[in-house]
Amino acid sequence: MASLMAEEARSAAEVVAQQLTQDEPAYRELGARLRAAPPPSVVTIARGSSDHAAGYLAYLVMTQLGCPVASLPPSVVTLYRAPLRLPGGLAVAVSQSGQSPDVVSTLEACGAAGAVTAAMVNQPGSPLAQVAASTLPLRAGPERSVAATKSFIASLSAMARVVGSWREDAVLLDALAALPDALAAASAADVSPLVGALAGEERLLVLGRGPGFSIALEAALKFKETCGIHAEAFTVAEVQHGPMALIDERFPLLIFAPRGPAQAGLVRVAEEFRSQGAKVILVGAAGLPGVDLVVSESPHELLDPLCQVQAFYLAAAALAEARGLDPDAPRRLKKVTKTL
Repeated sequence: MASLMAEEARSAAEVVAQQLTQDEPAYRELGARLRAAPPPSVVTIARGSSDHAAGYLAYLVMTQLGCPVASLPPSVVTLYRAPLRLPGGLAVAVSQSGQSPDVVSTLEACGAAGAVTAAMVNQPGSPLAQVAASTLPLRAGPERSVAATKSFIASLSAMARVVGSWREDAVLLDALAALPDALAAASAADVSPLVGALAGEERLLVLGRGPGFSIALEAALKFKETCGIHAEAFTVAEVQHGPMALIDERFPLLIFAPRGPAQAGLVRVAEEFRSQGAKVILVGAAGLPGVDLVVSESPHELLDPLCQVQAFYLAAAALAEARGLDPDAPRRLKKVTKTL
């Protein structure tokens, strides 16, 4: 019987298809507001998988709109009581449940500091939605698995939709319309190369860069919580400093290589580490030199990370089972964490 994690991951194509048919006025109005008064900066507020998703939004906003983006730690508000100054800025909170008090109070503080506030949340009636000026429902439906999957992918698609609406980018918005078919194709990827390579491992590094770094962070989290593997994520630029001293045949690397300016460097690093005897699992499209986990391309290079994490989630669920673990019952974890 398939795990809930795998079942919910496979439903992401349908979730995104449904999401794209709803809430168009909210996206259009937020996009118009941001064009009329471009924010000088953007801050994101999130925890866990949602914070990884926020990293994707950051790269899209910075690369497509040239606007600086920073992750705002909720403790800046909740513990340190910092006097925020965000006149004309944009604050985006991301949450599956919308119930974490620290995320809610931080978004509220951003609004009081002069920012336009928006919440990307899977529960529209949640406390987070109630304090946001704009609410962009993820429309992922109930998520029963402790390990978030479909809500993460729904977050990324909503973020791409925000950027497409903000820029009035018809090419990106048209590509989003074709994304559900690409996600369905990614669900059919042969994940056995990853499962076979990592079934007996206890540690690894996960590498990415640019918009793909968000899924490297997410993959490292999923390895820890569902597979019992100590995984850490780095950008491919960072790993060539101190962390590369750890790499040998006993310390494997998983490298996500979506299309874009960073892809050539990711492939080159994979080749370099292989030449030194390291075990490398490269994730990319068919035809990419040295690719191990083949994932079909998305309709737009900025959407490739969504298809790659779609395939990864199914690989992680299968890897957990291969290691004798239940991906639906991670140790010491629960679905909603109400941090302060």
